[in-house]
Amino acid sequence: MINQSSPGGFLLLGFSEHPGLEKNLFTMALTSYLLTMVCNTLIFLPSMLNPRLHSPMYFFFSKLPFLDICFTTSFVPQILLNLWGPKKTTSFLGCSVQFFIFMPLGTTECILQTAMAFGCYVAVCQPFHYATIIHPHLCGQLVAVTWVIGMVQTVVQAPAILHLPFCPQGQIDHFSCEVPSLIQLSCVDITYYEIQMVVDSVFIFIVPLTFTLVSYSAITQAVVRVTLAKGRRKAFGTCCSHLMVVIIFYSSVIAVYFQPQNSYAQKRGKFFGLFYAVGTPILHPLL
Repeated sequence: MINQSSPGGFLLLGFSEHPGLEKNLFTMALTSYLLTMVCNTLIFLPSMLNPRLHSPMYFFFSKLPFLDICFTTSFVPQILLNLWGPKKTTSFLGCSVQFFIFMPLGTTECILQTAMAFGCYVAVCQPFHYATIIHPHLCGQLVAVTWVIGMVQTVVQAPAILHLPFCPQGQIDHFSCEVPSLIQLSCVDITYYEIQMVVDSVFIFIVPLTFTLVSYSAITQAVVRVTLAKGRRKAFGTCCSHLMVVIIFYSSVIAVYFQPQNSYAQKRGKFFGLFYAVGTPILHPLL
């Protein structure tokens, strides 16, 4: 199918109705992006260079900063350009490149959070078998699986969406090429693509979230059974930081992608989307 996109690409409306707000948001986004790069790099590099941090306990926590750096860089520059000046357009090629970069990264992070939750579950619920279960070979396999799932999901979904015949002079009420916004610009019946989005959301979001919640439910039960207060604090402290990361990450995803289709929700979703893009990656290293 030949794409029917207009030669000028897409118009990203962003926060163009609030030009004064855009300058403040630009400063905030740029500051958060720079801090994200510095803080995540300060965690990622030592974990790679220090042999003592190559143990399974630190394995996943060293991968998350690298993923945050790549994920943030995949679309924050587009957000900064959108907030800085009057030029709000992006080409179809630009949207396509952005799709094929941030989609696998976002999916990979969802699956990686589940792998980290599993590591915390073993550390608290099976502490004497931790070294046997969470060995370096398994850690490598889990990370490889997360990347493979991310790539497969992108190869399946992205071409189908990008080959839709888009209406001329398409306006995206966002500051980046998001999947729901692009589908709404199509000139054909989008029922099939909406169903595909729901199915993808179940496998990429709901299933990992369910496994993560089950893991932390078991962790909570194990911590409650600990009689000594010192032991309870130690057990909960093992997973508290990652639990906060999980809550922030999934809350942001829900606020951005699982909302009703009305004008108020879309405006609110843009603010949540900005926080998801530049806020959550800076909170991860702090936690």
